[in-house]
Amino acid sequence: MNFNFGGPTQPQPKREPFSTVPFRRDPDFVDRPDILAWIHKNCAAPASRTALVGLGGVGKSQLAIQYCHDVREREASPRTWVFWVHASTRARFEEAYRGIADQLELPGRYDPKINTLQLVRNWLRDDANERWTMVLDNADDIEVFHLKQKRRRDDSEDMPAALAAFLPQSRNGSILVTSRSKDAATRLVGDYKNIKDVHAMDKGQAMQLLRNKLCDTSDEGGMAALTHALDCIPLAISQAAAYINRGARMTVSCYLQEFWKNDKKKRSLLNRDAGDLRRDESATNSVVTTWKMSFEQIRKERPSAADLLSLMSFFNPQGIPEAVLRVYTSSAKPRANNSICANDDDDDNGCFNDDLDILIAYSLVRVIADRDACEMHQLVQFCTREWLSSFNQGEQWRRKFLMLMAKEFPSGSFENWAKCQALFPHVAPMFENEPAQEELLGDWAQVLSNAGWYLWTKGQYREAESIVRKAVKKKESIAGQNHFGTLNSVSILALVLESQGKHEAAEEMNRRALEGSEKALGKEHPSTLTSVSNLAL
Repeated sequence: MNFNFGGPTQPQPKREPFSTVPFRRDPDFVDRPDILAWIHKNCAAPASRTALVGLGGVGKSQLAIQYCHDVREREASPRTWVFWVHASTRARFEEAYRGIADQLELPGRYDPKINTLQLVRNWLRDDANERWTMVLDNADDIEVFHLKQKRRRDDSEDMPAALAAFLPQSRNGSILVTSRSKDAATRLVGDYKNIKDVHAMDKGQAMQLLRNKLCDTSDEGGMAALTHALDCIPLAISQAAAYINRGARMTVSCYLQEFWKNDKKKRSLLNRDAGDLRRDESATNSVVTTWKMSFEQIRKERPSAADLLSLMSFFNPQGIPEAVLRVYTSSAKPRANNSICANDDDDDNGCFNDDLDILIAYSLVRVIADRDACEMHQLVQFCTREWLSSFNQGEQWRRKFLMLMAKEFPSGSFENWAKCQALFPHVAPMFENEPAQEELLGDWAQVLSNAGWYLWTKGQYREAESIVRKAVKKKESIAGQNHFGTLNSVSILALVLESQGKHEAAEEMNRRALEGSEKALGKEHPSTLTSVSNLAL
């Protein structure tokens, strides 16, 4: 009996180039000409390796699909092989290479003693096979391509070869990588210059995508508001459009009302998976689930970076001060990375920079260099908080954020204005949200008191009065009417009232502050003398 695993021995007839791209051209595709032009230019170079890097759902794979169809249909040379390789896991990579070997009808592909990956690599290396281009889609985990553990002499037979070894640098070929991780992409393409960052669409592109996806495009104003609410993220826009189209009575305005109703409804909408024929069947079409995969990968690679992301999700998405984040990193105990950082300032800064670099590499955070601040998409923040809630850590990080703000938001005196201005947008949402945990009420009241002081110095008296009254009331219930902290807030309230012409109420607050200071601190204490001065005014 002869199974002839090796196949026929005679030379194989020359085949016409084909494509293994499993997705048709998208009729709703919105051109992003600068990115596509960059891909065409860089992939045209011999033995080129280039990468598209960005958040999950920003359209990296869709751009790669479009490029592949361009290569097959539009370019001057039609004799180009196009191979699509799902690269999220070793199993998917091997499956793709076996499929390529089958379609190429490579001799020996059925022989169990022959390495199919090596067969495909050898074919790719052969200049006689004319030009080819390959897409490595979703190459997010570098350990899929570069083995983490070192080989030992006694297990060299058992350990599989690194997959990177099967990606040849052939003059007749090019490789385009899509990845959420800039670090992983860099290892595969060799240089940051070969990487193109893919961000969210601009407003015009996002509007055009929504028009292409929606059945009813009559509500232009609502559509603009929807793309803004979704941060111009293509996957989120497609997901929303599918939901709107599916409901007989659902409109853009109704979707927006539900989206902003509360976090529970927003979570429900963003978790919906409507399916997409132009995305890998193993990939989710839910924004929340898509980004959770990145969060988990970061937690695996560097836990302290995941901690930094968790903290940042409770700030305002714009203008997150680096200096305040560094304070948290230097004070966090115990350290999340098995004490890889020492306690001195240089090592603390190095740890913070490494953590931030990972978040930047995954396109979750951007740095505004001239302001020493960071920014995030509000949807990324929301999905981070949802991820934290999935393992019951949401409230823990909300607590850490509040405690950090109580420590860092200073008094409203003139020398602190710059810091108050930078932090005010981040504490403003606290004013209407009293924490449920009793141990946090003192910190919350202190933030309100200092923020009210700052608003008073800026002439925003009505807003200042509202939040300082809350601070006074809460401090009274916690520490009593004559506690120094309570009296300090009472003095601030007196200043606010006086500035509004409420002289009698202001005098009452000043007298109360004076009497309390005399009892608690003595007549000659500086705070008591300040109260005397305020009462005289």
